[in-house]
Amino acid sequence: MSSPVLLVIAHGSRDPRHAATVHALTARVRALRPGLRVETGFLDFNAPSVPRVLERLAAEQAPEVVALPLLLTRAFHAKSDIPAVLREARAALPRLRVRQAEVLGPSPLLNAALERRLYEAGVRPGDRSSTGLVLASAGSSDPEAIAVIAEIARELRHTGWCSVRPAFASASLPRTEDAVRALRAEGAGRVAVAPYVIAPGRLPDRIAAGAAEAGADVLAGVLGPAPELARLLLDRYDEAKATAARPVAVGA
Repeated sequence: MSSPVLLVIAHGSRDPRHAATVHALTARVRALRPGLRVETGFLDFNAPSVPRVLERLAAEQAPEVVALPLLLTRAFHAKSDIPAVLREARAALPRLRVRQAEVLGPSPLLNAALERRLYEAGVRPGDRSSTGLVLASAGSSDPEAIAVIAEIARELRHTGWCSVRPAFASASLPRTEDAVRALRAEGAGRVAVAPYVIAPGRLPDRIAAGAAEAGADVLAGVLGPAPELARLLLDRYDEAKATAARPVAVGA
């Protein structure tokens, strides 16, 4: 029996860098596991949409799909948007079995990808003890998502950084520039900003602008197609297969 198709579900953006980064990431996933069929669908702005991809897979008689949200926390899209889209598709395509995998974060692999981007931006391992770190996420109004970011910041604090503060580009406070200034006030000799986001776009640009405004010493790149992120996608896919994740049922 063939393996389920991996459908990576991205939010989508008017910024062309977003889709290009998502496709680069899924290309890396394919390279890590030759023979696995990997498709990409978008919730908004970009094509193909998630329903169109599922319709095509059903027409090709694919037996099963693992739908993997390209999200770092369980916020609105993971709890509402994506389940609704998958329920509608399941109702319209009753022969196609669809399972929703867990979101990507939190994960040690994400922390490793963050560190990779920081080192690429010029931070050296020996710099940690004198460097304050801003963990800058897109932001959310969902308390669960905010709590996850705060917990990741606490975990990173125990890996040698002199201090770590979370920041948010929207919906929540503090903003990146405020977190940078707070670390300066605490006495951090250097301040690095690590965007906890997957792809470029409006909110990552806001993080970069805040880092520049407050005079951060280092701005890391977005996670993008980091090898750790590609491995994490496959981990979530394997978990969904192994744990008999619940099918998306009509009326659930």
